[in-house]
Amino acid sequence: MKSRINVVLITAILSVSGSGLVMAAADTQGGAPTNVVGAATPATAELTVGEVRKVDTEQRKLTIKHEALDNLGMPGMTMVFKVLDDKLLKDIKQGDKIMFRAEKLDGSFTVVKLEQAK
Repeated sequence: MKSRINVVLITAILSVSGSGLVMAAADTQGGAPTNVVGAATPATAELTVGEVRKVDTEQRKLTIKHEALDNLGMPGMTMVFKVLDDKLLKDIKQGDKIMFRAEKLDGSFTVVKLEQAK
């Protein structure tokens, strides 16, 4: 229990610091890293359902009406995200239903993975 509290406290402190460093939270069962936060997104990272409200290719931004972003502790809402890579905007248009992953990178909420919803 004590190690779980320590992990939560350390994670909270590092999250607030905004240092942009990659950090790992230890699995309380086995001690192995289970969640990496930062620029490198695991291939199995959870995707969130959203609907594109606006596409700004010039500024590499998307306005998305989305469900709760659990990894960011954010409820569902409509907001503007930066997009990590221009390629993610290819074939995306207003009204599209999407699945996406957002991370907080360099102080900005950024879409790091994006695909059309099926």
